[in-house]
Amino acid sequence: MIAKTFQGLEEVLANELTEIGAEQVEIITRGVRFYGDKEMMYKANFRCRTALRILKPIHQFTASDADEVYQIIKAMDWSQYLDTKKTFAIDAVVHSENFRHSKFLAYKAKDAIADHFMEKYNERPSVRIKNPDVQLNIHVNQDVCTLSLDSSGEPLFMRGYKVEQTEAPINEVLAAGMLKLAGWDGQTDFMDPMCGSGTIAIEAALMALNIAPGIYRKGYAFEKWPDFDKEMLENLYDDESQEREFTHKIYASDISSAALRIATENVKSAGMTKYIELKHQPFQGCERPQNETMVMFNPPYGERLKPFEMDKLYEEIGSKLKNDFTDMSAWIITVPCETTDHIGLRPSVKYHLLNGSIECEFRKYEMFKGRRNDYLRDRNEGRAFPQEEGDRPRRFSSPNPEERKFSPVREDGSFVRVEEDTWNRSSNNENEQSEYQRRRHEAFEKEREYQERKSQREAEWNERRSERPFDRNQYDRDRGDFRGGEGRKEFRKREDRDDDDFRGRPRYDRNRDDNRRRDFGGRDNRDNFKRPFRRRDDDDDNRGGRNFGGRRRRDDEE
Repeated sequence: MIAKTFQGLEEVLANELTEIGAEQVEIITRGVRFYGDKEMMYKANFRCRTALRILKPIHQFTASDADEVYQIIKAMDWSQYLDTKKTFAIDAVVHSENFRHSKFLAYKAKDAIADHFMEKYNERPSVRIKNPDVQLNIHVNQDVCTLSLDSSGEPLFMRGYKVEQTEAPINEVLAAGMLKLAGWDGQTDFMDPMCGSGTIAIEAALMALNIAPGIYRKGYAFEKWPDFDKEMLENLYDDESQEREFTHKIYASDISSAALRIATENVKSAGMTKYIELKHQPFQGCERPQNETMVMFNPPYGERLKPFEMDKLYEEIGSKLKNDFTDMSAWIITVPCETTDHIGLRPSVKYHLLNGSIECEFRKYEMFKGRRNDYLRDRNEGRAFPQEEGDRPRRFSSPNPEERKFSPVREDGSFVRVEEDTWNRSSNNENEQSEYQRRRHEAFEKEREYQERKSQREAEWNERRSERPFDRNQYDRDRGDFRGGEGRKEFRKREDRDDDDFRGRPRYDRNRDDNRRRDFGGRDNRDNFKRPFRRRDDDDDNRGGRNFGGRRRRDDEE
């Protein structure tokens, strides 16, 4: 069988399958291959917290195109899986250069099954996208095609306890994987100061009580198979032998009253009201926990906040953790970009995960008093915080640069020469660090390209706006003369202006005859408009057809 999961959680899922008795467990891309009987398939669906679906392969073959896939699937014996009275659906996952469109491949596989029944029984089973009797999956890796029965039906992250959810909820499988990666075992208190719909808090409670995640599910696809064993599944539901008590507390809060209302309904639906305490408050208002507490939350990122709001929020997160959560650890899932680095703390552990289609980092921050170098030295010596009173680490702060290359790591107080950057190295391995640097470089390059395009557009706009159909130097007044203030100049009187001010037109003379003023082509004045009759004389013949729009005027001889 094959258990599918998110990228980055393959090892976690492999450990889960090993714990419930799976054999020959092998990690593959975004999944785990394993062997087991029917009961193991039921257990994998019912107990695995980080599995998305459990597939049972029924046929594997090689094909170079969709037509070849059609012929092979059509030739299969489908009577043991389907009949004309049942409904089916098929989805495809493609990682190949020959098959570029997964939906087209799914359509071809669907047509092959339908044509098989039409040729054999002159009747075909119906296709139902939602809740079909038989759910099929075809996976293509280059030219290797694997056709499988989907034993889960609805994805396993749909636990069944959620009544409602917020705008950007975290996936239940991803939340459970984060808790597994962080090592949550229910032996301390837990805090989610940005709980949203309460997913992380509920998954933490289920894991602390060791309650199977499938306890809320309405059903699975394998329940419609001909060989379904109802009694075997009921025994899994009724088995409470692995559940345990949880004596600590889970604290969840959010700044949004709407989100807190949704979280309250979800916690009630899951039956975890006894273990989860909800509170309406911002993260900045959270009080320091009294007991040892694991802090984990999913702050907003991406399009949920504007850039300057994100910068401010992450600065406040870093300040709050440093000041009020000293001697504790906090886990945060966020995107690897310059904005989230405003937290101002260096993560000690990082995991690369996918939150939907968003590439994220799951970071662990260890808060401590004093300098980071002193803390790392004490941790490497096994003197982890909190320390006994009087058991303070020795600090060496000589002003001599040569002496700073030594660190007091021996019990007798002597110094051992080390590399200058020993205490500045990250605790991650080189591969993780290089991958992180690559992702940061890509993010910075995208931001730089965007700023270059923005600057180019602004320069082009300014250049177009600066183009004018006339020269501003032709005017007497400067543009600033009209803005008022002390620099404003008095407008020059008409009598003082030259003829050039009118761009070649003769300037107006007040002393001219009043009858000539504003005659508008022979009119006496504006108030008494009258166009005088003009006799046609010989001079008119010399004008040509200009006054008639290019046409010759009509002569009397005509």
